[in-house]
Amino acid sequence: MQQFIIELGSDFAFLARQKRTTIDGTDYRIDLLFYHRTLKCLVALDLKLGKFRAADKGQMELYLRWLEKYEQKKGENAPIGLILCSDKSDEHVELLLLNEDRIKVAQYYTKLPPMEVLKVKLHQAIEIARHKAEVKQLSK
Repeated sequence: MQQFIIELGSDFAFLARQKRTTIDGTDYRIDLLFYHRTLKCLVALDLKLGKFRAADKGQMELYLRWLEKYEQKKGENAPIGLILCSDKSDEHVELLLLNEDRIKVAQYYTKLPPMEVLKVKLHQAIEIARHKAEVKQLSK
């Protein structure tokens, strides 16, 4: 657990594992709950063993609303959610408007992909970053 938190960065503070929430008599559990010092908000992390599903967004939205109502302190920003799954569909993420929401989806790897796949992903990430930087410059 300590290694995982260190990977997230030094601004994350661990709050809970399997944080219990009860809504209308039904128990739910947020896999991991953090506080991010710079963002000044709670960060709910949901770990999925399988592929990202549309229902996962609804579950995270429920967690975020519960955190807003019962855990968020005065002066803090609204909580954000991160769903880590073994596979995701970019089209699902796009259609569910997750990039415009306080919920992000990321894919994790149980083993490193081949070097060629890593190179392609790195180049894609660089191109996306360049494009965002250009758009930002044009909007100024």
